[in-house]
Amino acid sequence: MDSTDEALWAAARSGDGDAFAALFDRHHGRVHRHSARLLTTAADADDVTAATFLELWRRRDDVHPTTGSLLPWLLVTATNLTRNTTRSTRRYRDLLHRLHHQPAPHRTPDVADVAEVHTAAHLDEPLATALRVLRTPDLQLITLVVLEDLTLTEAATVLGLSPGAAKTRLHRARTRLRTALADHPAASRLRAPEGQHP
Repeated sequence: MDSTDEALWAAARSGDGDAFAALFDRHHGRVHRHSARLLTTAADADDVTAATFLELWRRRDDVHPTTGSLLPWLLVTATNLTRNTTRSTRRYRDLLHRLHHQPAPHRTPDVADVAEVHTAAHLDEPLATALRVLRTPDLQLITLVVLEDLTLTEAATVLGLSPGAAKTRLHRARTRLRTALADHPAASRLRAPEGQHP
């Protein structure tokens, strides 16, 4: 059997469980690493990764590997799910505190859990925090172009943006991250290649 994403996805959509398992094995690690970049607990990263592949199957009639790979779609979906997870957790925590007539305190994640997530994602806390404050469309572009090395054209196709809009949005996202990170070593990676500034 052809082992490209397109061939495996076509087989999976026809009911081949082994083909879907092969896609899961191929992309699970990168989807999990990306989820861990945006979340503060290992359990949440595990949940989002699983939910991303469940969403892939649920939307199987609508998903097509436009760049030859399912990975960009998986990363964008994981980004959206991490935002939903973060909002849901915050709302649930705030509700519990309101029920007890107490103001919701700032939650400090368990240090060991945070360390596990960021070690798995090869990130430190300043970079993870800077990524989490980006707006979702900006984070999607940074994820695809800066962190996962897709071309701007590929990322624009996946996100349904014109190349010009993607270029402008990416420039603004890079600028915001460079400002947030200041002297952080990762700031150099956020500089746009020559000729990419709008």
